[in-house]
Amino acid sequence: MKIKYYSMLGLAFLSLATLNACKEDKIKPLSENANAPGTVSNISVVNGPGKAQLSYALPKDQDLLYVKAVYTLTNGKEYEVKSSYYNSSLTVEGFGDTNEHIIKVYAVNRSEVASAPVEVKIKPLENPIWGVFRSLRAIADFGGIKIAASNLNKAELAIEILVQKEGKYVPSAKNIYTAAADIDQSIRGLDTVSQKFAVTIRDRWLNYTDTLYTTLKPLYETALSKSAYRAVILPTDVAQEYTSTNLTYMWDGNIIDWPRISLTKTTITTPQWVTFDIGAAAALSRIVIWDYPEYLNAGRTYYYGGNIFQFEIWGSNNPPSDGSFNNWTLLGTYQAKKPSGSAYGIQTSEDYTAANAGFSYSFRVDVPKMRYIRIKNNKNWQGTTFMSVAEVQVYGDPR
Repeated sequence: MKIKYYSMLGLAFLSLATLNACKEDKIKPLSENANAPGTVSNISVVNGPGKAQLSYALPKDQDLLYVKAVYTLTNGKEYEVKSSYYNSSLTVEGFGDTNEHIIKVYAVNRSEVASAPVEVKIKPLENPIWGVFRSLRAIADFGGIKIAASNLNKAELAIEILVQKEGKYVPSAKNIYTAAADIDQSIRGLDTVSQKFAVTIRDRWLNYTDTLYTTLKPLYETALSKSAYRAVILPTDVAQEYTSTNLTYMWDGNIIDWPRISLTKTTITTPQWVTFDIGAAAALSRIVIWDYPEYLNAGRTYYYGGNIFQFEIWGSNNPPSDGSFNNWTLLGTYQAKKPSGSAYGIQTSEDYTAANAGFSYSFRVDVPKMRYIRIKNNKNWQGTTFMSVAEVQVYGDPR
Protein backbone atom coordinates (compact mmCIF):
# COMPACT_ATOMS: atom_id res chain seq x y z
CA MET A 1 0.00 0.00 0.00
CA LYS A 2 1.41 3.37 -0.99
CA ILE A 3 0.47 6.47 0.98
CA LYS A 4 1.28 9.89 -0.40
CA TYR A 5 1.99 13.19 1.32
CA TYR A 6 2.28 16.57 -0.40
CA SER A 7 3.59 19.95 0.62
CA MET A 8 1.07 22.80 0.24
CA LEU A 9 2.94 24.32 -2.69
CA GLY A 10 3.20 20.93 -4.28
CA LEU A 11 -0.56 20.48 -4.03
CA ALA A 12 -1.14 23.82 -5.69
CA PHE A 13 0.94 22.86 -8.71
CA LEU A 14 -0.41 19.33 -8.92
CA SER A 15 -4.00 20.59 -8.95
CA LEU A 16 -3.26 22.48 -12.20
CA ALA A 17 -3.09 19.14 -13.97
CA THR A 18 -6.88 18.85 -13.77
CA LEU A 19 -7.23 21.83 -16.13
CA ASN A 20 -5.82 19.82 -19.03
CA ALA A 21 -8.44 17.08 -19.14
CA CYS A 22 -9.02 15.82 -22.69
CA LYS A 23 -12.40 15.16 -24.31
CA GLU A 24 -12.42 11.65 -22.92
CA ASP A 25 -12.04 13.22 -19.41
CA LYS A 26 -8.59 11.72 -19.03
CA ILE A 27 -6.08 13.86 -17.18
CA LYS A 28 -2.99 14.77 -19.17
CA PRO A 29 0.35 15.92 -17.76
CA LEU A 30 1.07 19.65 -17.68
CA SER A 31 3.38 19.16 -20.66
CA GLU A 32 4.66 16.34 -22.82
CA ASN A 33 8.32 15.62 -22.23
CA ALA A 34 9.35 11.99 -22.15
CA ASN A 35 12.91 12.83 -21.14
CA ALA A 36 13.63 12.16 -17.50
CA PRO A 37 14.92 15.15 -15.55
CA GLY A 38 18.29 15.21 -13.86
CA THR A 39 18.65 13.87 -10.36
CA VAL A 40 18.78 15.82 -7.12
CA SER A 41 22.26 16.20 -5.64
CA ASN A 42 24.15 17.15 -2.49
CA ILE A 43 21.57 15.52 -0.24
CA SER A 44 22.11 16.17 3.45
CA VAL A 45 20.24 14.54 6.31
CA VAL A 46 19.15 15.87 9.70
CA ASN A 47 17.72 13.03 11.76
CA GLY A 48 14.91 13.84 14.15
CA PRO A 49 12.52 11.97 16.49
CA GLY A 50 10.78 9.42 14.26
CA LYS A 51 11.68 11.41 11.16
CA ALA A 52 14.43 12.98 9.09
CA GLN A 53 14.73 16.15 7.04
CA LEU A 54 16.37 15.87 3.62
CA SER A 55 17.92 18.94 2.02
CA TYR A 56 19.15 18.83 -1.58
CA ALA A 57 20.14 20.74 -4.69
CA LEU A 58 17.61 20.70 -7.52
CA PRO A 59 18.48 19.70 -11.09
CA LYS A 60 18.54 22.51 -13.67
CA ASP A 61 15.64 21.18 -15.79
CA GLN A 62 13.25 23.99 -16.79
CA ASP A 63 10.13 21.80 -16.54
CA LEU A 64 10.90 20.39 -13.09
CA LEU A 65 7.66 20.13 -11.07
CA TYR A 66 8.47 18.50 -7.75
CA VAL A 67 10.75 16.20 -5.79
CA LYS A 68 9.45 13.07 -4.14
CA ALA A 69 10.84 10.71 -1.54
CA VAL A 70 9.68 7.09 -1.40
CA TYR A 71 10.29 4.85 1.59
CA THR A 72 8.88 1.85 3.42
CA LEU A 73 8.15 1.70 7.14
CA THR A 74 8.67 -1.36 9.31
CA ASN A 75 4.97 -2.24 8.99
CA GLY A 76 5.50 -2.77 5.25
CA LYS A 77 3.56 0.27 4.07
CA GLU A 78 5.18 2.39 1.40
CA TYR A 79 4.98 6.15 1.82
CA GLU A 80 5.59 8.95 -0.63
CA VAL A 81 6.31 12.58 0.23
CA LYS A 82 6.26 15.31 -2.42
CA SER A 83 7.64 18.83 -2.31
CA SER A 84 7.36 21.61 -4.91
CA TYR A 85 10.35 22.77 -6.91
CA TYR A 86 10.12 26.00 -4.91
CA ASN A 87 11.50 24.06 -1.95
CA SER A 88 14.89 22.46 -1.45
CA SER A 89 13.97 20.17 1.43
CA LEU A 90 11.33 17.71 2.59
CA THR A 91 10.65 15.60 5.67
CA VAL A 92 10.11 11.87 5.82
CA GLU A 93 8.40 10.66 8.99
CA GLY A 94 6.54 7.84 10.67
CA PHE A 95 9.50 5.71 11.75
CA GLY A 96 8.94 3.64 14.85
CA ASP A 97 12.53 2.56 15.35
CA THR A 98 16.05 3.97 15.25
CA ASN A 99 17.30 1.61 12.57
CA GLU A 100 18.91 2.68 9.32
CA HIS A 101 16.41 3.23 6.49
CA ILE A 102 16.93 3.83 2.78
CA ILE A 103 15.04 6.70 1.16
CA LYS A 104 14.73 6.94 -2.62
CA VAL A 105 14.59 10.53 -3.89
CA TYR A 106 13.29 11.39 -7.36
CA ALA A 107 12.97 14.58 -9.40
CA VAL A 108 9.75 14.69 -11.45
CA ASN A 109 8.98 16.92 -14.44
CA ARG A 110 5.67 18.38 -15.62
CA SER A 111 5.02 15.29 -17.73
CA GLU A 112 5.18 13.19 -14.54
CA VAL A 113 8.39 11.57 -15.74
CA ALA A 114 10.65 10.72 -12.83
CA SER A 115 14.42 10.78 -12.76
CA ALA A 116 16.55 7.88 -11.69
CA PRO A 117 16.37 7.47 -7.90
CA VAL A 118 19.06 8.76 -5.60
CA GLU A 119 19.31 6.64 -2.47
CA VAL A 120 20.13 8.18 0.88
CA LYS A 121 20.36 6.54 4.28
CA ILE A 122 18.73 7.99 7.38
CA LYS A 123 18.79 6.89 11.00
CA PRO A 124 15.87 8.53 12.84
CA LEU A 125 16.04 9.32 16.52
CA GLU A 126 13.70 7.65 18.99
CA ASN A 127 10.01 8.05 18.19
CA PRO A 128 8.33 10.45 20.67
CA ILE A 129 5.84 7.79 21.77
CA TRP A 130 8.56 6.05 23.76
CA GLY A 131 9.39 9.09 25.86
CA VAL A 132 5.69 9.50 26.59
CA PHE A 133 5.44 5.83 27.54
CA ARG A 134 8.32 6.04 30.00
CA SER A 135 6.56 8.90 31.82
CA LEU A 136 3.12 7.24 31.64
CA ARG A 137 1.16 6.90 34.88
CA ALA A 138 -2.30 5.41 35.44
CA ILE A 139 -3.90 6.01 38.83
CA ALA A 140 -7.34 5.50 40.35
CA ASP A 141 -9.62 8.51 40.08
CA PHE A 142 -13.20 9.33 41.00
CA GLY A 143 -15.43 7.38 38.65
CA GLY A 144 -12.52 6.14 36.57
CA ILE A 145 -8.77 6.35 36.10
CA LYS A 146 -6.40 9.22 35.42
CA ILE A 147 -3.76 9.08 32.69
CA ALA A 148 -0.76 11.37 33.10
CA ALA A 149 2.37 11.65 30.97
CA SER A 150 4.88 14.10 29.52
CA ASN A 151 4.85 14.70 25.75
CA LEU A 152 7.76 17.09 25.30
CA ASN A 153 7.67 16.90 21.49
CA LYS A 154 3.93 17.63 21.41
CA ALA A 155 3.55 14.65 19.14
CA GLU A 156 0.11 13.75 17.86
CA LEU A 157 -0.71 10.46 19.52
CA ALA A 158 -3.43 8.20 20.83
CA ILE A 159 -3.43 6.59 24.26
CA GLU A 160 -5.42 3.37 24.00
CA ILE A 161 -7.03 2.00 27.16
CA LEU A 162 -8.19 -1.59 27.40
CA VAL A 163 -10.10 -3.31 30.22
CA GLN A 164 -9.93 -6.99 31.07
CA LYS A 165 -13.26 -8.80 30.63
CA GLU A 166 -13.65 -12.55 30.86
CA GLY A 167 -9.89 -12.96 30.84
CA LYS A 168 -9.33 -10.87 27.71
CA TYR A 169 -8.33 -7.23 27.28
CA VAL A 170 -10.89 -5.39 25.19
CA PRO A 171 -10.93 -1.74 24.03
CA SER A 172 -12.70 0.57 26.45
CA ALA A 173 -13.84 2.98 23.69
CA LYS A 174 -12.35 5.74 25.84
CA ASN A 175 -9.09 6.46 24.06
CA ILE A 176 -7.28 9.77 24.53
CA TYR A 177 -6.21 11.71 21.43
CA THR A 178 -3.84 14.56 22.14
CA ALA A 179 -0.79 16.59 21.16
CA ALA A 180 -0.54 18.34 24.53
CA ALA A 181 2.87 18.66 26.17
CA ASP A 182 1.48 17.77 29.59
CA ILE A 183 -1.07 14.98 29.40
CA ASP A 184 -3.45 14.85 32.36
CA GLN A 185 -6.82 13.37 31.47
CA SER A 186 -9.29 11.15 33.27
CA ILE A 187 -11.44 8.37 31.88
CA ARG A 188 -14.83 8.47 33.63
CA GLY A 189 -17.91 6.31 33.79
CA LEU A 190 -16.23 3.15 35.10
CA ASP A 191 -17.63 0.84 37.76
CA THR A 192 -16.11 1.26 41.22
CA VAL A 193 -14.72 -2.27 41.45
CA SER A 194 -11.15 -3.47 41.11
CA GLN A 195 -10.33 -3.86 37.42
CA LYS A 196 -7.33 -4.75 35.28
CA PHE A 197 -6.29 -2.17 32.69
CA ALA A 198 -3.82 -2.19 29.80
CA VAL A 199 -2.54 1.12 28.40
CA THR A 200 -0.53 1.57 25.23
CA ILE A 201 0.45 4.53 23.04
CA ARG A 202 0.50 4.80 19.25
CA ASP A 203 1.12 7.47 16.66
CA ARG A 204 -0.79 8.09 13.42
CA TRP A 205 1.52 5.69 11.53
CA LEU A 206 0.38 2.88 13.86
CA ASN A 207 3.68 2.60 15.69
CA TYR A 208 2.96 1.17 19.15
CA THR A 209 4.82 1.24 22.45
CA ASP A 210 4.90 -1.57 24.96
CA THR A 211 1.87 -1.97 27.23
CA LEU A 212 1.45 -0.75 30.79
CA TYR A 213 -0.58 -3.22 32.87
CA THR A 214 -2.18 -2.14 36.13
CA THR A 215 -5.01 -3.06 38.50
CA LEU A 216 -7.05 -0.12 39.81
CA LYS A 217 -10.30 0.45 41.67
CA PRO A 218 -12.07 3.65 40.54
CA LEU A 219 -13.38 5.75 43.42
CA TYR A 220 -17.12 6.19 43.85
CA GLU A 221 -18.70 9.44 42.77
CA THR A 222 -21.91 10.71 41.25
CA ALA A 223 -23.03 13.96 39.69
CA LEU A 224 -24.70 15.96 42.44
CA SER A 225 -28.11 17.05 41.21
CA LYS A 226 -28.11 20.66 40.02
CA SER A 227 -31.79 20.95 40.93
CA ALA A 228 -30.63 21.47 44.52
CA TYR A 229 -28.08 24.21 43.77
CA ARG A 230 -28.85 27.66 45.10
CA ALA A 231 -27.13 31.03 44.75
CA VAL A 232 -25.61 32.44 47.94
CA ILE A 233 -24.85 36.16 47.98
CA LEU A 234 -22.44 37.11 50.77
CA PRO A 235 -21.14 40.66 51.47
CA THR A 236 -17.76 40.15 49.79
CA ASP A 237 -19.07 38.22 46.77
CA VAL A 238 -18.78 40.01 43.44
CA ALA A 239 -21.90 41.20 41.62
CA GLN A 240 -22.97 40.44 38.05
CA GLU A 241 -21.91 42.75 35.22
CA TYR A 242 -25.40 42.82 33.67
CA THR A 243 -28.93 42.30 34.93
CA SER A 244 -29.38 39.79 32.08
CA THR A 245 -26.64 37.47 33.43
CA ASN A 246 -27.12 35.56 36.66
CA LEU A 247 -25.21 33.30 39.04
CA THR A 248 -28.00 30.70 38.74
CA TYR A 249 -27.26 30.34 35.02
CA MET A 250 -24.19 28.32 36.04
CA TRP A 251 -26.48 25.33 36.58
CA ASP A 252 -29.25 25.83 34.01
CA GLY A 253 -27.90 23.19 31.60
CA ASN A 254 -26.95 25.73 28.91
CA ILE A 255 -23.22 25.76 28.18
CA ILE A 256 -22.99 28.10 25.20
CA ASP A 257 -25.78 30.67 24.73
CA TRP A 258 -25.68 34.33 25.70
CA PRO A 259 -26.72 35.57 28.22
CA ARG A 260 -27.22 32.25 30.00
CA ILE A 261 -23.96 32.67 31.91
CA SER A 262 -22.56 34.17 35.08
CA LEU A 263 -20.52 37.24 34.15
CA THR A 264 -19.03 39.19 37.04
CA LYS A 265 -17.98 42.85 37.22
CA THR A 266 -15.37 43.66 34.59
CA THR A 267 -14.28 46.88 36.33
CA ILE A 268 -12.99 45.10 39.45
CA THR A 269 -9.33 44.11 39.08
CA THR A 270 -8.71 42.44 42.44
CA PRO A 271 -9.50 38.72 42.97
CA GLN A 272 -13.21 37.96 42.72
CA TRP A 273 -15.35 35.17 44.10
CA VAL A 274 -18.89 33.80 43.97
CA THR A 275 -20.62 31.34 46.32
CA PHE A 276 -23.32 28.72 45.88
CA ASP A 277 -25.06 25.97 47.86
CA ILE A 278 -25.17 22.42 46.44
CA GLY A 279 -28.15 21.51 48.65
CA ALA A 280 -26.63 18.98 51.04
CA ALA A 281 -23.22 18.06 52.44
CA ALA A 282 -21.24 15.55 50.36
CA ALA A 283 -17.73 14.17 50.10
CA LEU A 284 -16.70 16.26 47.10
CA SER A 285 -14.49 14.77 44.39
CA ARG A 286 -14.32 17.36 41.59
CA ILE A 287 -16.01 20.15 39.72
CA VAL A 288 -16.47 20.47 35.97
CA ILE A 289 -16.47 24.05 34.67
CA TRP A 290 -17.65 25.12 31.24
CA ASP A 291 -16.21 28.47 30.22
CA TYR A 292 -18.23 30.81 28.02
CA PRO A 293 -16.98 30.82 24.39
CA GLU A 294 -16.69 34.41 23.19
CA TYR A 295 -17.64 35.43 19.66
CA LEU A 296 -14.27 36.01 18.00
CA ASN A 297 -12.93 35.75 14.45
CA ALA A 298 -16.31 34.61 13.09
CA GLY A 299 -16.41 31.72 15.55
CA ARG A 300 -16.61 30.81 19.22
CA THR A 301 -13.37 31.06 21.14
CA TYR A 302 -12.46 29.71 24.57
CA TYR A 303 -9.29 30.56 26.56
CA TYR A 304 -10.26 34.20 26.14
CA GLY A 305 -11.57 37.22 28.03
CA GLY A 306 -13.12 36.32 31.37
CA ASN A 307 -12.60 32.56 31.13
CA ILE A 308 -11.00 31.66 34.45
CA PHE A 309 -7.27 30.92 34.29
CA GLN A 310 -5.68 30.94 37.75
CA PHE A 311 -8.25 30.24 40.43
CA GLU A 312 -9.13 28.47 43.69
CA ILE A 313 -12.07 26.34 44.82
CA TRP A 314 -13.12 26.52 48.47
CA GLY A 315 -15.64 24.48 50.46
CA SER A 316 -17.53 25.09 53.68
CA ASN A 317 -20.35 23.73 55.82
CA ASN A 318 -20.92 26.98 57.68
CA PRO A 319 -19.85 30.05 55.71
CA PRO A 320 -19.68 33.17 57.89
CA SER A 321 -22.28 35.83 57.20
CA ASP A 322 -19.60 38.54 56.85
CA GLY A 323 -18.35 36.96 53.61
CA SER A 324 -14.85 36.27 54.96
CA PHE A 325 -12.90 33.07 54.35
CA ASN A 326 -13.24 31.94 57.97
CA ASN A 327 -14.70 28.40 58.12
CA TRP A 328 -13.73 27.82 54.50
CA THR A 329 -11.36 25.02 53.39
CA LEU A 330 -9.22 25.27 50.26
CA LEU A 331 -10.15 22.32 48.04
CA GLY A 332 -7.64 23.09 45.32
CA THR A 333 -5.60 25.69 43.44
CA TYR A 334 -5.70 25.43 39.65
CA GLN A 335 -4.46 26.85 36.39
CA ALA A 336 -6.41 26.20 33.22
CA LYS A 337 -4.43 24.67 30.35
CA LYS A 338 -4.88 25.01 26.61
CA PRO A 339 -3.97 21.64 25.05
CA SER A 340 -2.24 23.18 22.02
CA GLY A 341 -0.37 25.83 23.99
CA SER A 342 -1.14 28.28 21.17
CA ALA A 343 -1.15 32.06 21.56
CA TYR A 344 -3.96 34.06 23.16
CA GLY A 345 -6.96 34.32 20.85
CA ILE A 346 -5.94 31.26 18.82
CA GLN A 347 -7.41 27.81 19.36
CA THR A 348 -7.14 24.46 17.60
CA SER A 349 -9.91 21.93 17.13
CA GLU A 350 -8.47 19.98 20.09
CA ASP A 351 -8.60 23.14 22.21
CA TYR A 352 -12.24 23.70 21.31
CA THR A 353 -13.25 20.10 21.93
CA ALA A 354 -11.57 20.05 25.34
CA ALA A 355 -13.20 23.29 26.50
CA ASN A 356 -16.61 22.43 25.07
CA ALA A 357 -16.55 19.16 27.02
CA GLY A 358 -15.85 21.09 30.26
CA PHE A 359 -12.70 21.18 32.35
CA SER A 360 -12.61 18.79 35.28
CA TYR A 361 -10.76 19.88 38.43
CA SER A 362 -10.25 17.33 41.20
CA PHE A 363 -10.48 18.25 44.88
CA ARG A 364 -8.37 17.24 47.85
CA VAL A 365 -9.48 13.95 49.34
CA ASP A 366 -8.48 14.73 52.92
CA VAL A 367 -11.39 17.05 53.77
CA PRO A 368 -14.78 16.38 55.40
CA LYS A 369 -18.11 16.67 53.64
CA MET A 370 -18.94 20.14 52.31
CA ARG A 371 -22.18 21.85 51.32
CA TYR A 372 -21.09 25.26 50.02
CA ILE A 373 -18.74 26.00 47.14
CA ARG A 374 -16.82 29.22 46.48
CA ILE A 375 -14.98 29.92 43.21
CA LYS A 376 -12.23 32.51 43.66
CA ASN A 377 -10.70 33.80 40.45
CA ASN A 378 -7.23 35.35 40.69
CA LYS A 379 -6.63 35.83 36.97
CA ASN A 380 -8.57 35.29 33.77
CA TRP A 381 -7.15 34.61 30.30
CA GLN A 382 -7.35 38.32 29.54
CA GLY A 383 -5.13 39.12 32.50
CA THR A 384 -7.76 40.72 34.77
CA THR A 385 -10.08 38.97 37.25
CA PHE A 386 -13.71 39.01 36.07
CA MET A 387 -15.33 35.62 35.41
CA SER A 388 -17.46 34.40 32.51
CA VAL A 389 -18.69 30.93 33.48
CA ALA A 390 -21.34 29.14 31.43
CA GLU A 391 -21.97 26.07 33.59
CA VAL A 392 -20.72 24.01 36.54
CA GLN A 393 -21.27 20.45 37.72
CA VAL A 394 -20.12 19.24 41.12
CA TYR A 395 -19.35 15.55 41.70
CA GLY A 396 -18.96 13.61 44.91
CA ASP A 397 -20.34 11.00 47.27
CA PRO A 398 -23.52 12.18 49.05
CA ARG A 399 -24.03 8.87 50.92
